[in-house]
Amino acid sequence: MSLKIYNTLVRQKEEFKTIVEGRVNIYVCGPTVYGHSHIGHAKSYVSFDIVVRYLRYLGYKTLYVQNITDVGHLTDDADEGEDKIEKQSKKDRVHPMQVVETYTRSYFEDMDALGVVRPDISPRATGHIIEQIEIARDLIKKGFAYEKNGSVYFNVTKFKEYGKLSRRPPEEMEAGARVDVNPEKKHAADFALWKKAESEHIMQWQSPWGMGFPGWHLECSAMSMKYLGETFDIHGGGMENQFPHHECEIAQSECSTGKQFVKYWIHNNMVTVGGQKMGKSLGNVINLKDAFKKYSPLVVRFFILQSHYRSTLDFTDEALEGASKGLEKLLNTIRNLREEIEKLRKLEDRKIDAQDSSFKSQDSGFIDLAGFKKAFGEAMDDDFNTPQAIGILFDLNREVNTILAGGKTNMQTLQSIDALYNELGGTVLGIIPSHVETQTSSGADENDLIQFIIELRTEARAQKLWAMSDKIRDGLKNLGIVIEDKKDGTTWRRG
Repeated sequence: MSLKIYNTLVRQKEEFKTIVEGRVNIYVCGPTVYGHSHIGHAKSYVSFDIVVRYLRYLGYKTLYVQNITDVGHLTDDADEGEDKIEKQSKKDRVHPMQVVETYTRSYFEDMDALGVVRPDISPRATGHIIEQIEIARDLIKKGFAYEKNGSVYFNVTKFKEYGKLSRRPPEEMEAGARVDVNPEKKHAADFALWKKAESEHIMQWQSPWGMGFPGWHLECSAMSMKYLGETFDIHGGGMENQFPHHECEIAQSECSTGKQFVKYWIHNNMVTVGGQKMGKSLGNVINLKDAFKKYSPLVVRFFILQSHYRSTLDFTDEALEGASKGLEKLLNTIRNLREEIEKLRKLEDRKIDAQDSSFKSQDSGFIDLAGFKKAFGEAMDDDFNTPQAIGILFDLNREVNTILAGGKTNMQTLQSIDALYNELGGTVLGIIPSHVETQTSSGADENDLIQFIIELRTEARAQKLWAMSDKIRDGLKNLGIVIEDKKDGTTWRRG
């Protein structure tokens, strides 16, 4: 069976065939860095981490590009409102680029904790202003865009295939536009390639049309084509980005180059919280740093992979507790397996001959490792079906438990089993660490202890026992725990 990928562009699974044999170029829309990452980010980037890991496991030389949006993403996710980063900078009373640096570091901290492999290239929008201006100029020259009062807009009526990804009819696109249509636009659905900057706008650059900043959609076209070429294999992102973001990327890119922009479009589904859509307005956004205080990042990753990337993921404490227990069952078998391997290794080290120690000649029991590997591959070849792949690992667990309980073990077989766990659960899924800790189900016990110590410090501060308060703070810092006193209370993070 060959790898099949659900291509949003054609609304069906297709056999995966690369543009260049043996090579895969993939671009995934990265975060707009104006706040800490949340569980929705985890869903998206763990999902695409699996895509990249599996492609490399299959032997493809994979170039993975994931951008950092540090300008141009406005609050209405289109052409109106404030720049999200500038808005946060006003709130924090710092420079916008300080906001960018703070939350970019925070993003990578969280992704590292989740075991997400870092992209090969992480370009920033502000580092590619020239490329974006050149695409806008090219589109004006070719008649697909127009300038009005210092802003440049793409004329959607000039691209007959506009809407082919999201499959929205023109009237729906117009309905999705602002009620008060920008009078500068020829058509309600026209989108900005370049926006004129008002004098108070901090992040702005010189262009042929005056001082301004790039449109959100143009950034991804410029950065993806710069590093992956005018046509590349895979473009990924959240389902919410199909329209307008990815639709606009296709239009501006294909009109600029005259070529197909992307061969396969992959979109992950969204996260809900207790059945409700997650959103700031609902007050149910769960930051990863808060989630990690209650559950280990490995549990969160395992929880995400228990659902297919195209399925909705419902975040609840009950679901996370269930994932924690499930992961512990998986890892407990591996722990027992490795303990048995170590026991046999010690016997070998003591040079006990075969006459006195029959463990070398004992039959470990039949276990079809090739069959498990084949079944795992078939699951992953079916559009990266991680729930089914995890199920294969649990099937393997049952047979391994039977062998270990039988007491007849063979070093070579046990090492082969361990290698298979590392290959499938470690290299591909990233849920089996090379070293399994004694307590793996969650970080709850340790986190509860840290929180208790912080509460004692809060009480000491209330009693004005400043020396004791400082001693607790410094002691925690020496243990790698950084605490921060804020108006609404004390928070902590791993330093």
